[in-house]
Amino acid sequence: MREVNVGDRVDQYELTDLIARSGMASIFMARDTLNGGATVAIKVPYMQFESDVVFFSRFEREEEVGKRLNHPAIIKVLTPKHKSRMYIAMEYVEGVSLRAIMRDHPRMEPQKALDLARQIAEALVYMHSQGVVHRDLKPENILVNADGRIKIMDFGIALDESARRLTWSGLSSTIGTPDYMAPEQVSGKRGDVRTDIYALGTILYEMLTGELPYSGDNVYNVMRAKTSEDPQPPSRHLPEIDPHLEEIILHAIERQPRNRYATAKEMLEDLRDPARVVIHNRAAQLHPRSLKWMRIKGYLWTAFFFGSLAGLLILLVWLANRYPAAPTQPSHSYRGQMK
Repeated sequence: MREVNVGDRVDQYELTDLIARSGMASIFMARDTLNGGATVAIKVPYMQFESDVVFFSRFEREEEVGKRLNHPAIIKVLTPKHKSRMYIAMEYVEGVSLRAIMRDHPRMEPQKALDLARQIAEALVYMHSQGVVHRDLKPENILVNADGRIKIMDFGIALDESARRLTWSGLSSTIGTPDYMAPEQVSGKRGDVRTDIYALGTILYEMLTGELPYSGDNVYNVMRAKTSEDPQPPSRHLPEIDPHLEEIILHAIERQPRNRYATAKEMLEDLRDPARVVIHNRAAQLHPRSLKWMRIKGYLWTAFFFGSLAGLLILLVWLANRYPAAPTQPSHSYRGQMK
């Protein structure tokens, strides 16, 4: 068995084009020869992972979860007549990722951002009712078609509350950017429905402001800040933001899960009618550290470290010159043995 490429046939599917490659799998456009030549998408893992027992279990879990979920805003997983290797067959969606849209429109019109956020929340309400937590919700995993309708995909690290728990030491490398991860995920916890709520709040924050709640020079600074510091309020980047929308976002991205929306349904109700939201002035209660100060602090600590090291070296050189070591003399007992 070898890696598959465009032009190959995998069971009933003829691979016609490459859609994307990730760190662990390739996604192809394919023609279903048993269903009138319908266009589908095929996700095929790289061969190096096929022999990994835990990866195989997780891949199976992704397929099982996808087959169980049936919602217009979630990518539908198909059932091949026969499978000769590991892959997942899915419906093909003509559209672009939410990331691509946000790249072209860094600050979306509030109504468009709200519409997309409502659709995501509706999908989460259904998903959570089925005992599934996505845990990797981000713009890259949300497709938007020409009609503005969304499709959530990639349940590779989803939590299925009805299945046994799986662990994998290499999982952290597959999660990707920490920008949409909840603080409890950063701390190594499994997370629950409020993990997805946090991700949705972060996505809405970015759609409206073109920025993220936390920023830093590297991913480690961002992850540390998430577990110990307040986020920047959206109004810091967009002063004219509707206070009701800001309240919804800050409620969703509270650092402590117990302070967030308890369910996606609660958040959806507020997204459907932001004017009903009671403003608790959450933005004024935040005390985020500015990126400029974080950088200055980092420079000061670096200067202090290297300054201390240089001072220690100078002291050692001075002591060596001030108190040179005395020449070594043979002991009397040793000299006596030499006679």
